[in-house]
This record gives sequence, C-alpha cells and structure tokens, in this order.
Amino acid sequence: MKIAILDDYQDVVRGLNCFSLLKDHEVTVFQNRAVGLGQLAIRLRPFETLVLNRERSKLSRALLEKLPNLKLIAQTGKVSGNIDLDAARELGISIIEGTGDPTAPAELTWVLIMAASRKIPQYSQHLQEGVWQWSSIHPQHNQLGRALKGRLLGIWGYGRIGQLLARYARAFDMRVCVWGSAESRARASADGLIACNSKEELFEQADILSLHLRLHPATQGIVKLSDLQRMKPDALFVNTSRAELIETDALITALDQGHLGAAALDVFETEPLPLDHPLRKHENVLLTPHLGYVEKDSYELYFGDVFRGILEFGQG
Repeated sequence: MKIAILDDYQDVVRGLNCFSLLKDHEVTVFQNRAVGLGQLAIRLRPFETLVLNRERSKLSRALLEKLPNLKLIAQTGKVSGNIDLDAARELGISIIEGTGDPTAPAELTWVLIMAASRKIPQYSQHLQEGVWQWSSIHPQHNQLGRALKGRLLGIWGYGRIGQLLARYARAFDMRVCVWGSAESRARASADGLIACNSKEELFEQADILSLHLRLHPATQGIVKLSDLQRMKPDALFVNTSRAELIETDALITALDQGHLGAAALDVFETEPLPLDHPLRKHENVLLTPHLGYVEKDSYELYFGDVFRGILEFGQG
C-alpha cells in the first residue's frame, strides 16, 4: 500500500516505535505543506492511504475528487470538520479516526497558566538580554507576576481535559468554577466545584479562564468580544482547544482595548502562525505552536492506533 503521512513538521514520526508497523508498506512522510489545491492534488495523487496529523490538513470535496487512487484516510485523534465526509462517502473513501488521551493537553494548559501568571517567558527573555528581574522594559507593563493560590479558575467545558485541569487547580489551592452544558455543571457540582449560573458570571468572576470545548457548528465563534470585555483587567484568558471557538479578531480587539490582562494560546486560525500576525506584537500574550498533543507518549498512542487501523483495513 502506498501511504502518505502529512504535516509531520518536526520529522519525528519515522522515529516512533510504532512506525515499524508499516514496514511492509511504501511510506512517504511530508514535513512541509503544499500550497494551493493544484499542488496538493499533484502531491497526493499517487497515494492509496493518507495519514493526517490531527486537523493540520483540510481535505475538501474539490481535493478528494482529484485523488482517484485514494481508498483510506486515517486521522490521529478525532475528525473535527477538516474532512468533507459526505464527499469521501460518495467517492468510496473509508475513514479511520483514532483515540486520544487528555493528559498532554491538560498538562500543557497548566504549564501555560503557571508561566503566564508568573510572567516566566518575559523574565527569562529579559534575563538573556542582561535585564535583571524586569517583566517588561516598558514601565507601564513592568508588573509583578502572581501566585495561583486562592484565585478563581473558570473552566468552560468539563470533559476529560477540563476535569484534569480542575484537579490540578485544587492541588494548588485554587477555587474552580465551571460553565458548560447542564450535564457538565451537574458533574462539576458533584465533584465539589462551583457551577456558574451563567456564561456572563464565568467571564466576570474568573481570574483565569480556560476553554475546553469541541469545535462544531454550534460552538464556532461562541466566545464573543462582549464576553471578553466582561473580564477583569488583570484576568488571564487561556485557549488550548480551538482558535475558531473565539469570534474572529475578538481577542485581539479585547487585548488592544485593555479588557483583560493577558492571554496564553496554543491554537490559531492559521497554522503555522504568520510572522506578521497581530498576536505576536502583544508582550502580554504567551504563544506556543499547537503543542497540546505534541509529545512522545501521545504520538506513540495516536499514530500507533491509526497504523494498526491501516493494517486491519488492508486485511479486509
């Protein structure tokens, strides 16, 4: 079987233990992204199987119709709107989606919360530049970091990642409030957490607010500028879920207007993040390059799962 593995930015998949599962197949690994429908179609045309690294590539109807040899699409993690499933079904292309684990994204979220709260990236950068114990060279932004104990962590979405995050927060003596579905709020109450009465209450009261929602049509753009404008002027907004959950440009506008103190982000509408993106210009914004699931154990789990699925597909 001719297999293409897409968007392996770091060229690490070939070094995974699970890669040996494909030893009897012809495998090509792509690190860079083709630009435009035509180039992508030419690149992918020879392959019978495509392995997608989460949602890094989008497979539209127009693209799928140009891939006559394609029989199988295998995606690490869950499919989330990046594949035209109706077109794939009509073209006789099978889909495999993998499993996941909440540990790595929950841990990354907590790292971002701690680093942004104590202004670790700013202090570290200025230390390298010879400036001692300044979080900013601009006096108006040279503010102290703050500890987490006693502060209120707001969690929107109390699924597996949100539940882990709440456990971390309680270990640090934080208070935790949860907003989401009625089921999420009931589960949070049963776990001894605060169930917010409204979305407005979540945004108004949280010292740190973290999003943990799945992206689908009902949640796209669910965080509005008006929500962010309700936040405390020293609040921290964290998003390691999906950038599209936030109304386009709402976060940038809120930051420009001073409606929240800082943001920590691991996801972006355009990835990789363009060099001229406005978020890069805010020194109170901590950015990481979509590392939520990018670590050794997760990759072995995610890719191993889809590689075994490919073998089972080949065996009928």
